[in-house]
Amino acid sequence: MPLNVGNPLQLSKTMRARLLAAVRALVSVPALAGASDGARLASVVLTAKANVRDGYQAKIWAAELGRWLGVSQSTVAHTVLPELRAAGLLGSNVTTNAYGHVTGLECWVIPMYRAQQAGDRRHALALSRSELAVLLSLIEVLFGPGWAPKDKAPVPAGLLAGRRGRGAATDRLGLLLMVLTTGPAGWLQLCPGAVDTFRGRPAATVARLLGCSAAAGAKVLKRLQEHGVAEVVRKEIGSGLNAQSRVRLVPVAKAHGVAVREACRVAKSVFSDLASTASGDLETGETGETLGPTGIEDAGQGETAGSVDLAATAQHHALHAPGATAVVPPQLSGGFSGEGRKSEGHQPGRTCVREDQATEGESAIAGSGSPVAEVGPLRSEKPLKSPADEQEQAGSIAAGAGARLTVVGGRKTQQGRRELPADLDLRVALAPVSWLWTKLNRWQQDHVVKATKAELAQLRHVLDWAGQAPSVLASRLASRLEETGGEALIARPYGWITHRGLVRRPLCSDVRCDDGTRLDTGADCDNCDNVLHLRRAWRVRIAAEVDQELPGVETDARYREIEARMRRHAEAEAIDLVARQAEAQQRAAQRAAACAEAEAQAVVERERAAARQAVACEDCGRARSAGRCEACDHRRQTEALIGESGLLAATWLADPSDQVAVAAVATEVRTAIEDAIAASWAQFQEITDPVALEAAGPDAVEDAAAHNAFVVAESAAAEYRHEALVILGRSEDAQAEARKAYATELTKPWHQALPDSDDAQRAATEAAAKAQTRTAEHLLAAWLEQLHAQARPEPVRPAPWLQRLSELAARPLDSEALEVIA
Repeated sequence: MPLNVGNPLQLSKTMRARLLAAVRALVSVPALAGASDGARLASVVLTAKANVRDGYQAKIWAAELGRWLGVSQSTVAHTVLPELRAAGLLGSNVTTNAYGHVTGLECWVIPMYRAQQAGDRRHALALSRSELAVLLSLIEVLFGPGWAPKDKAPVPAGLLAGRRGRGAATDRLGLLLMVLTTGPAGWLQLCPGAVDTFRGRPAATVARLLGCSAAAGAKVLKRLQEHGVAEVVRKEIGSGLNAQSRVRLVPVAKAHGVAVREACRVAKSVFSDLASTASGDLETGETGETLGPTGIEDAGQGETAGSVDLAATAQHHALHAPGATAVVPPQLSGGFSGEGRKSEGHQPGRTCVREDQATEGESAIAGSGSPVAEVGPLRSEKPLKSPADEQEQAGSIAAGAGARLTVVGGRKTQQGRRELPADLDLRVALAPVSWLWTKLNRWQQDHVVKATKAELAQLRHVLDWAGQAPSVLASRLASRLEETGGEALIARPYGWITHRGLVRRPLCSDVRCDDGTRLDTGADCDNCDNVLHLRRAWRVRIAAEVDQELPGVETDARYREIEARMRRHAEAEAIDLVARQAEAQQRAAQRAAACAEAEAQAVVERERAAARQAVACEDCGRARSAGRCEACDHRRQTEALIGESGLLAATWLADPSDQVAVAAVATEVRTAIEDAIAASWAQFQEITDPVALEAAGPDAVEDAAAHNAFVVAESAAAEYRHEALVILGRSEDAQAEARKAYATELTKPWHQALPDSDDAQRAATEAAAKAQTRTAEHLLAAWLEQLHAQARPEPVRPAPWLQRLSELAARPLDSEALEVIA
């Protein structure tokens, strides 16, 4: 974005609170419960990179997004993006070039898009353009990958750009949240209340920011210390122990000019030691001196069984019992305790699921565990029914979830997709009927998508702002559901959506009317009010006619007669409407036929033009010149202009009837124009580089000379014509016409009262000048016609046939004819 945001680490209190609320709204969405920190961080990155002018979309590709998150392209494509799409937080389209090759992704963060479309600036995600620019600059400084744009200054990498692999996304997200929770002095605002004294308040604060355990927070804080972006400072108390701890964000403090000591690369404090032995984080506590990746970076590099799914997307989990024995076979589980989480929260659902992570050296014991324990109760709880029954029921449910076909009505039909379409407009439009969408099979879902796209296309033509179409269609579906009484009362979802929910119900002829409401403004339809007013006026008129024609009739008979006449009037209006619609369709068909005919004629003309273009020049033979090249055309025009200039000069320099004098004047004019052409060409050669002119092409010099001659001849012809008009305007005939026009103008009624006034004299003078000019032009045209007739050669008539025979008889025979006769 072209906004100048200054140093993004020097945030004001308002801006820091605004960005913190937005980031928290993204990472704490309930739909992301159980998702990886890479998916949470990706939602923040895509929001920051959203382009306001392109409808809040971010253009990126998987490898580039992986550089921002610190993970591999494979992790982004197979873990991060699927998690966001499954949670309904991301809409994306694949972009291709002219050859059909994939060039990237167009992504929308759906919660932010909806917040922007709602127009409520108080919403946490309704960030302005400047706020998005500040957020993007902040994450560039913290963990941006860095790049070198062409013809611009390179953008340096962020503070955590070198931190990649397992846990990199967690560290990046933690640093971002900590910076947004830090004041100008660089001190992190620690969480209040009771915390785990074994880990400390700093670790608990980081854990609450990330929504993980205190042990995981301790490991994140330790890694940030090692990278030099955070510093844990302890204050000694009276007993000599380090009890009170504070966390300072070094880059924030430096940005505000606060002098701080460098953070230790390898922290040896009690806090760091505790983090090294912490459980609950999937990353090992032993780290080397370098901050390189500890997990897999790309597919096929250092992959081992059991570690593929843990790289770069590992979640922090609750503290495990270090001495527990796993009771779930490894082949039935992913091998980590996170599988026990439900849709909300970060704690496992059952103790047996939480304890299925075997300790070191106990893999054999874990492999011999009972599979019944996977669905067993908590300790000291009495099972409600047999574990074998529960496993049988769970197995049947799993089999049903994995099925692709189901039998409906005696025939096989593909089970419908659970998620709404990936297209953002379709997601917004069909959001009110998302529950009905799950009740449709795939064929019905495809037809619903087609019907929705068609209705969105019609709405875009009607609405002033095309981007409002999805929300307008969603409002229509919501109102139709409210009218029906809810989704539970709909027995046939496909028929209701296609024939009632999506269909526009106009109450008048206005295309913007839907149930008496304007689609573009949301107000009552004025045309419907007019129709209602006209119907009421017709009813009053018909009632008056009935009262006049049938006086004293009973009330019931009068009502029936009024209704009968109203029906006949409605039928007549319907017939007239049908006739007008048929006429409109006929006119549209005629316009379409005319357009098709014009297009066909244009195609023929283009073909003819192409054929004419392929013809060589008839004068010089240059190929593809449409019968005459540019140079030859200029030569012909120059010759015609020289001849015309000679005739123009002869109209006032010689007697038009004297052909000898006319020829002499034409010769002088030709000589003068040719000399002017030669002088102009010499001047052109002086100011032009001949090497560059020859490099332009073999015919460039010839074309330039012909064009130069044409320009000089055209200018000379204009001068000779102007001079001829001036001379002929001084003739007696022209002067007589001018005097007559002058007198005529003064005799007009509006000048008779004051013929000597300035207005009258001005008008008379203008009329005389126009008359003089018209007379001169007429005389010039007449004389030119006479001169052209004299210059035109007489047509050669063939001699009589008898004369030709006598001439032929007098000619001697050649030798060949004599040989034939002999």
